[in-house]
Amino acid sequence: MNQHRVLLAWWRKGSVVGGIHDGVEGRCRLCTMTDSDFRLLIQRFYQLQAERVETYRLFDEGHQAYLKSGPHYDFIHYRQLVHEITQAFNGISKELIQMKDQFRELHDRLDLSEHLEKIQELEKEKLELTARLQLAKQNAQDHPSDESHQEEVQLLKHNSHPFP
Repeated sequence: MNQHRVLLAWWRKGSVVGGIHDGVEGRCRLCTMTDSDFRLLIQRFYQLQAERVETYRLFDEGHQAYLKSGPHYDFIHYRQLVHEITQAFNGISKELIQMKDQFRELHDRLDLSEHLEKIQELEKEKLELTARLQLAKQNAQDHPSDESHQEEVQLLKHNSHPFP
């Protein structure tokens, strides 16, 4: 099931469904998480994912410009782009880790915490595949007569979609 749909389903279900109580009359152990708090966390998750999408778009555009600068590549500008992209992804990841911890520690939602952790793992895999794909594209451009580079590009493109 799509990770985004899972989170949306939990949001619709509500944060205190099931009345999980800590033994004190009328006090729910999830009371600190209001519906509003829960919605804000989920909305922020979607905002962060949108930021990731935009960051990947910029990364791809920058890589395309880098490839167009060949055969004497403008590595200095590309290195700066990679640095900025890395900072953006690190900022997003740090905030998602904090969100994951909030779900687990403050709101007793281990299920959501685990899903955010899985999303982080998949995003890491996607970034690694993206870097490998960019290198393969450069190799294919630099060695057009070597079909193995083009085959590697096609294989990586096929494997670069870790989300169902």
